[in-house]
This record gives sequence, C-alpha cells and structure tokens, in this order.
Amino acid sequence: IIHINTFNGCSSLKEIEIPSSVTTIEECAFQDCSSLQKITIPSDVSIIHINTFNGCSSLKEITIPSSVTKIEESAFEGCSLLREIVIPSSVTSIEINVFKKCSSLVAITIPCSITTIKEGAFNGCFSLKEITIPSSVTKIKSSAFTNCSSLEEVTIPSSVKKIKYSLFSG
Repeated sequence: IIHINTFNGCSSLKEIEIPSSVTTIEECAFQDCSSLQKITIPSDVSIIHINTFNGCSSLKEITIPSSVTKIEESAFEGCSLLREIVIPSSVTSIEINVFKKCSSLVAITIPCSITTIKEGAFNGCFSLKEITIPSSVTKIKSSAFTNCSSLEEVTIPSSVKKIKYSLFSG
C-alpha cells in the first residue's frame, strides 16, 4: 500500500518504479509531484483514487494496467504535459474532472466499456482535436468538454440519451 499523501508535494521526484507487490495507491499519494515525468502502475492495482496524480504537471507518460476498474475524481487533473492516455476496458465511467486541465492531451482512447462521462471530465483539454464517444455511452454530464477549444471533430452515438448543459462551451 502507498498511503494517503505519501509523496504529496515531493516536487523533485522525477520518476518512480512502484514494485509489483503494491496493490493499493491511496488518495493524493503523488499529488503535486510537479517534476514526476513517468510512472507505471502495478498490474494488481484496481483503483486510481481521488487526486492521486493531481497537479503532476510534468507527467508525460503513464501506463494504466487492465486491472484498473475505476479512475476516481480528479485523478489526473492538472497533468498538463500528458499527451496521450489509454483507458483500460475494465473501466466503466469517466469520473468528475479526471482529465481536467490536461492541456497537452491530444489523444484519448475511450473503450466500449464506458457508459457515462461525468462533469468536467475533459474540461480544459485545449489540445484535444478529436473525440469519438463509443456506443456504450448513454450519459454525458455537464461541462464534460468545456474549454476544449481545439476540438474539430466530435462523434456522439445515438446511444447517448442524456446530454447535460454546457457540454462544449468555451
């Protein structure tokens, strides 16, 4: 277990290799590690908790294993150098503000397991040009794509029954 706030604010930490024996990374474990550039999450971790990597503004590369079933609120908020993310097919919901202010994010793979995209999920992803929402999605909550000013193409399937306000504002 990597406990709550273990590395929170370690601004000089650039890279960490988490041993495969770690099965839990708790809330805010790496929050505001502003120099952290690369991390591989062990294959037995099932949840990326609230604010785990929030404010890791130098994070460029992260590998999320297929064992992860949930990525909680604001887990990657403010990871402004993160360019690409692949959400494993074991995840069913994109939570509130998960990728908010990931301003360099240009590519996101949303798997067919996702049913809901929650509030502010991609708010402030200025570099995102294209998004394809899979047919498994039935709800897109408010402000999910607010301030995504580079968006040129959006594909919303007919499976989406509810789209909330301010979805693409800004």
